[in-house]
Amino acid sequence: MPAPRKKKDSIWVTFAWGLNLIGLAGIALVAVAYVALNPVSAAPHETPSPQPIVTAALPATYTPDPNLPFPTSPLYLPTVTPNPRSTLIVVQSPTPFVLVGGTKPTVIGYSVSGRPLEVYTFGKGPKQRMIVAGIHGGYEWNTIALADELITHINDNPEIIPGDTTLYILRNLNPDGDARDHGYDGRVNDHGVDLNRNFPTNWAAEWDREGCWDYGPTTGGTGPASEPETRVLVSFLLSHKIEALISYHSAALGVFPGGEPWEKNSIKFAEELAEVTDYKFPPLDTGCVFTGTLADYAVERGAVAVDMELSTHVYTDFKRNLKALKVLLDWER
Repeated sequence: MPAPRKKKDSIWVTFAWGLNLIGLAGIALVAVAYVALNPVSAAPHETPSPQPIVTAALPATYTPDPNLPFPTSPLYLPTVTPNPRSTLIVVQSPTPFVLVGGTKPTVIGYSVSGRPLEVYTFGKGPKQRMIVAGIHGGYEWNTIALADELITHINDNPEIIPGDTTLYILRNLNPDGDARDHGYDGRVNDHGVDLNRNFPTNWAAEWDREGCWDYGPTTGGTGPASEPETRVLVSFLLSHKIEALISYHSAALGVFPGGEPWEKNSIKFAEELAEVTDYKFPPLDTGCVFTGTLADYAVERGAVAVDMELSTHVYTDFKRNLKALKVLLDWER
């Protein structure tokens, strides 16, 4: 009778070894999954090499303005260093705008987190005009989309720029906000600053929020033009003689002339823009007191300027703004 006992022992031994093999396979699978999901711990840490900074020089004829509370020469190009806030909340950058053929952008500086500020230039005439979009980043992303449509249209139809005119389009002044969120959290830059409250004219760090945008934390900055994005645009305006400027926003409040009080030629400019676009003028008065705006600063620099709001936060109103483009290009005081 010993044969059956021997057979029974063999079955249990085989079963035990099978369990051991299954356990070992499970441990190996967990180890592989851990390495795959945690590549940083599986490889030595490497410090990324710093990005090169493109420098830009001002014309030889440029004279710095001694009244400004910050240096203006050469163009302000901040060191590209990681920002704690952007590192935590920026998941990915939006697909970059690439113009196929034709005009290439000029990088005039960098944002807080190192994203380029690009200006497209059309024409070579002495009369200088400018469009600025994306000052409120992803919260007003459709202004950036409009700028890209206008850039593409002008590139395809260069004859629409008069021979005596140069047009500059800064397609996105706040690329960090655009990368962060196409919603409330995309409004400010990576220092939490509202860039349209950071320009030197009528600047204030804080303001009465009654009637103003108040859907998230924001500030006017630590001082006039404290932000790299603001300083880059200020330096650009100081080195160019911009005679008319549109700063695009959204949504629905209308056309706001620059100046405090509104400058008379900017009022005429706003009226002509409102007539062809059907945007409101006078704009809707919510009781908000605006401080440190780009339009006010541009007026102080000698331009006629407006903040012009698209009809919604979604659409670009492209056909309306082709008419606005013509007003901008044909503008005479």
